[in-house]
Amino acid sequence: MATGIINFLLVICLTGICPGSEQKKSSAIGLFDLRYTINYDLGDSLKVLSLWDDIHAISTLQGIVNRNSPGLYINYVKTKGIDIDAYWWNKYRKEGEWLHARDTIAYGNIVDLFTAFKDNVRGVVLYDPVVASTSNVASAVAGIEDLIAVRYDPAPNSLYSRLVLSGPALKVKVRLIRENGESLFTGTGTIPGTARQSTGSMKNDPFIWFIENYLKKGKCNTRYAAYYIDQKWRENPKAAPVSHHTLTNHDFFVSRKAFFFDLSPWGDEPATDDTLQKAGTDLSTLKEMLLLAYRQNRGKEFCYIGGFPAWAFKYTRHADGSHQDVATEWEFSRVISAFNAFKDADAFGFGALANSSFWQHFPLRERYPQKWITREELEERGLLTKEGKVDLKGRNFMIFYVGDYDASSWITQLTPSIWDNFYRGKLPLLWCISPVLMERVPMVMHNFRVTATANDYFAASDNGAGYLMPGMLQAPRPVSGLPDGQDAWGAHCRKYYEKWEYTITGFIIDGLAPGLSEKGLDCYESFSPNGIVPQKVPLTLLHGNMPVLKSDEDIQQSPEAAATRILERIRERGIPFHWFRNILKSPEWYAEVMEEIGNADPSVVLLDAPAFFELYRLWLLENQDAATGKSIRK
Repeated sequence: MATGIINFLLVICLTGICPGSEQKKSSAIGLFDLRYTINYDLGDSLKVLSLWDDIHAISTLQGIVNRNSPGLYINYVKTKGIDIDAYWWNKYRKEGEWLHARDTIAYGNIVDLFTAFKDNVRGVVLYDPVVASTSNVASAVAGIEDLIAVRYDPAPNSLYSRLVLSGPALKVKVRLIRENGESLFTGTGTIPGTARQSTGSMKNDPFIWFIENYLKKGKCNTRYAAYYIDQKWRENPKAAPVSHHTLTNHDFFVSRKAFFFDLSPWGDEPATDDTLQKAGTDLSTLKEMLLLAYRQNRGKEFCYIGGFPAWAFKYTRHADGSHQDVATEWEFSRVISAFNAFKDADAFGFGALANSSFWQHFPLRERYPQKWITREELEERGLLTKEGKVDLKGRNFMIFYVGDYDASSWITQLTPSIWDNFYRGKLPLLWCISPVLMERVPMVMHNFRVTATANDYFAASDNGAGYLMPGMLQAPRPVSGLPDGQDAWGAHCRKYYEKWEYTITGFIIDGLAPGLSEKGLDCYESFSPNGIVPQKVPLTLLHGNMPVLKSDEDIQQSPEAAATRILERIRERGIPFHWFRNILKSPEWYAEVMEEIGNADPSVVLLDAPAFFELYRLWLLENQDAATGKSIRK
């Protein structure tokens, strides 16, 4: 038994019940440690197969077991030396917390685990090791049919042999491979199980099979989708940190009966993992899936997509494509936005997430209030004159966009190193967190709010309640040609903003989409009345009563270099209000930057979000040219 497993089981014995205990109850939480796979030799193809098979099967099991209640928890993700899953488990295992005193049962090997939960599943969906896309189709079928996704491999020690041919002897209910082990999907002729002609792509035909047999028949929950790399990962597992197979991310979407895909958003070249396909075949399949989801959701509900383009492996110049990684991110966003879909962006770096099917049951409060500032308080702080005028006194006011927290995986992994930093609370910070993260990691959102200091304030990250490009919601809509989607976006965002009492959208990525129209600005004013920060707007603008400030630079340098660049931009911009975006910086970094700025120019004042945006609104009311966007300098 690996040392990591022993350590995890020791924690369990201290907080629950030990392996082998006779105290098992129907409500007991099963525990399994997958960290034994982390140190596998990725140069050993058999170890890579074992890693893939174990984690994929367990993630689909989790999704089924945890669908209606929390029953199975794993330990896997590790960041900066911290066991992330143990971190969150231990936090809510304390006295008075959600998981305190819950019975637990630890399973020491994978066969015992599946034997214990055999009655929770109907059997197995078997997929083809040769046709990579069948692994994602298997995850989708697993959720819909309550099946475990297993790769076909008749080798004696394979997971297929241990779970299907022996052990719990799970029955094969759905085959994505022929009984003789040959590929079912060949990229020629009629696609098996359908009346449709092949796309000419072995990769795409399994998705068409799924469209015909599941999506079109209404068997899938089209409010959820998952965009994670398929088993092609096994060919180049060292291209990113090992956890970026992102199999542990599958469980939530299995629990929600989502559809899965790994398709290129580019229409101008074949997908880099399927170079013999006709250019744009992947995009055509993606658009067909998204359009079906749009129609089944009646254009009113948005499709929540977990995941991100696997740019280190596919679809970019990193994989012999012609496009850059950020451009691929933006093109994917542009396409999905045209069909009323957004992403919870599990991007590389910190893309792995485990146990969200478990945590989705965490009991949130009905509401998480935040206080806005009054004019009297602004006056008391010397920011307004007694006459109610903005009291500049030669000062420049600034705010940091503390991001990027538009991904459940990122915020879950980085809480211990960033949120728990000793310097948090020593200066005002605007934490910009997508409110839709409450779907997969409600315990993180709750923790932020109940442990916040008076200097921690919260707003939405890009681009509201989910990452999409809002300009693609505006009719006429390129890519899809669908009706205007802004009213639906307003209704979607409003329910999340009200729960968390968000009134600011800290950043809007317009990217490759059109900028916000008048109706687009109206839409944001309806749920984000205290401010937005888009890319494609005038430098300053007051829309109705909503202050609009054009986004400025990303500041990612060392504290000394960051302070120098901020001061340069303040001199260049010609207005007294300044916004800077920062990605995954610690409170200590912000403190050091402000110390450098204070030493160089004490007239620069870092404000809390309510003071900044309310003061900016009043300044716009006083300055007609600025308020109408007849600006000054950019």
